[in-house]
Amino acid sequence: MAYPHAVAAATFDDAAHDALIIIGNDFSHLADSSLSQSIAAQMAVDARIGKQVTLLVIDSKRVILAPTGPLNRDYDDVRRYFDAAKLAINEAKASGCTQPAIYLPQASQESRYQYALEVAYLGACQALWQPLEAREFHGQNIEPITQITLIGANEKTAKAVDAMAAGQYAARDLCGTEPERMAPPRFADYCVDLFKGSNVSVEVISDIAKIDKDYPMLSTVARASYAVERHHPRVVKLEYIPQGDVTRTLMFVGKGLVYDTGGADLKVGGYMAGMSRDKGGAASVAGLMKSVADFQPQGVKVIAYLAVVRNSIGSDCFVPDEIITSREGVRVRIGNTDAEGRLAMGDLLSEMKDLAKGEVNPELFTVATLTGHAARAMGPYSAYVENGPARAANVSRKLADCGDLWADGAEVSRSRREDYDFIKPRTLADDVLSSNNAASAVTARGHQFPMAFLAVVGGLDKHGTDSAEPIPYVHMDIAGSGVEGGDWQHGKPTAAGLSSLFARYCL
Repeated sequence: MAYPHAVAAATFDDAAHDALIIIGNDFSHLADSSLSQSIAAQMAVDARIGKQVTLLVIDSKRVILAPTGPLNRDYDDVRRYFDAAKLAINEAKASGCTQPAIYLPQASQESRYQYALEVAYLGACQALWQPLEAREFHGQNIEPITQITLIGANEKTAKAVDAMAAGQYAARDLCGTEPERMAPPRFADYCVDLFKGSNVSVEVISDIAKIDKDYPMLSTVARASYAVERHHPRVVKLEYIPQGDVTRTLMFVGKGLVYDTGGADLKVGGYMAGMSRDKGGAASVAGLMKSVADFQPQGVKVIAYLAVVRNSIGSDCFVPDEIITSREGVRVRIGNTDAEGRLAMGDLLSEMKDLAKGEVNPELFTVATLTGHAARAMGPYSAYVENGPARAANVSRKLADCGDLWADGAEVSRSRREDYDFIKPRTLADDVLSSNNAASAVTARGHQFPMAFLAVVGGLDKHGTDSAEPIPYVHMDIAGSGVEGGDWQHGKPTAAGLSSLFARYCL
């Protein structure tokens, strides 16, 4: 993988670099007085300095100044550094730099900026990533920056953020690659290669008969794709077991819709474009596993199931009004075939729930680009919807607070009785309704009620706070946060959720 590796350096003198990137809101008081004087002299003749990213040449060396803007207002957060680093690294790349260093002279003055240097590095990596298809066509030379030195960081910090960057890089590849290059079999192949030689085990289920039997809802979504062998579904299972005792078990189900046409409820009016990114949830989960594999945290066992499938349109596609019996034995009436992600994940969640009963302190998560409502309601933030045990343990709140420190913001949503009422059956022929027939973005509680559906078809409704075996479960909807600017056709994937999860549970 060609992402720019993180290197630690205590001071300028320890950093081997060909450009110095300084990020902050004040460049007049730096630890190096001669550098401050040189910048002050140039500020006297260039009014852009401090207002926009500027490349200076000082003592024959590149110095790039990247202003954050104000940092002291109530609504300012660490994304000021993330965004400034993205602009600065592009300037460094354009100047011919291959090994820049990042320096934050005013970092960590407030708790909200305690990881500003690490976040700046991740922002730079976000800006530098180029799509897998582009790298395969043009070669790796389109990503010329090979390492980034973090001035003031130690080796442990560098190792941690390097692992995070590796995972995010893989997640962007998996999410951002077009639907034929990353069709289900090739998505699975990427995962096999990604974890080759690591301590993460990989199992790929490709047998259609087994998928039909064990995962009937996923099979229903995939049915129209069976006519095309290269579009056949895959279930990818990943597992990391740490050395020593296990104190916590993280269990993930990721939505990997490599393409979502909407099925029989076809996406029209241009809304199908960008649906090759509907695998962003599975991508983020696979990326998290890569970060875990590289960092090898102690005490944390991590298990991930990825539902990798194409929702095709065709003569054998599933249609609204069908009733499907799930792995859990729940009879599901199809309300809309474009609400396919919850079906693809539901049986895997049921299997994961059964597995959780024998694990140490399990916490379950579904991660998905699930609803337009999450994007409409939350904008560029992830939406976390939790069950009773997760709420009692403040799982989502702690995760969201961690995300605020790592430029991976989220909003916490409540699961309410109305959500369960919404999916109640209308007849005795079925047990649960998958969705209504309107777009989620115009449906009240459009991103909350799918969590209730997942809880029912996954059997987690029987593991609430009043049960003998409460199991914390959080549904993470990253439809608003999964790509830059909400542009699902052209925006770079963000690996949403990865930073928060890794920082919360692995550091």
